[in-house]
Amino acid sequence: MANENGKARPRLQEFYEGQVRGRLQNEFGFSTPMRVPRLEKIVINVGLGEAQKNAKLLDNVIGELGQITGQRATVRRAKKAISNFGLREGSPVGASVTLRRERMYEFLDRLINVAMPRIRDFRGVSDRSFDGRGNYTLGVREQLIFPEIDYDKVQKIHGMDISIVTSTDRDDEARALLRELGMPFRGGTPVTINQSAA
Repeated sequence: MANENGKARPRLQEFYEGQVRGRLQNEFGFSTPMRVPRLEKIVINVGLGEAQKNAKLLDNVIGELGQITGQRATVRRAKKAISNFGLREGSPVGASVTLRRERMYEFLDRLINVAMPRIRDFRGVSDRSFDGRGNYTLGVREQLIFPEIDYDKVQKIHGMDISIVTSTDRDDEARALLRELGMPFRGGTPVTINQSAA
C-alpha cells in the first residue's frame, strides 16, 4: 500500500496498522483505536567526549549516522562549561538524529530484524529499560552491527543510545507495543511479520 507521496509504506507500519493495533485494543480493552499506543519518534544519540579535539571524528560519526538512518545528524553541543573535563560551553560533544513517520518504522524494522541478530551471543534486550513514562532506551555497543557501515572506513568504534518514544505514558502498554512489533525482549517469544500481510 502506498502513502500520500506514492511511495510504498514501510512493512512494519503496515504490520502495526493491520494487526498490532487491533490486538493491543483487545488486550487492554481500549474503547477507541485512538487510545492504542503507537510509536511517535526514535532518537539516536552518540556521545563523543573527544569531539572538540578531533573534528574529523565528529564528521565521521555524522556520516555514519546518516548512512544508518537515511537522515542527516545534528551536532550536540555542551550547554555549560565543566573545567574538570576541559569542556567549554558550546563545544561539540556528540551527534543525534530524530526519526519520525516512515523513516522511524524503517529504522526500527532494520534494527530488530537485521542489526540485532548480528550481535555476537545476543540473547535479547532487557525489558526493564523503560523510563516510567512509556519510553524505552537501549544501548548499542558498536555501530558495526548495522550493515550500512563499511568496516574499512570506520575511524573509531563507538556506541549509541536509541530511545523509542511512544504515545502512551504507561510502561506496560509501551512494552506490549514493542513486543508486538517484534522487539526481542529476553525470555519472550519472537514475533515474525507475515510477509503476505506486510
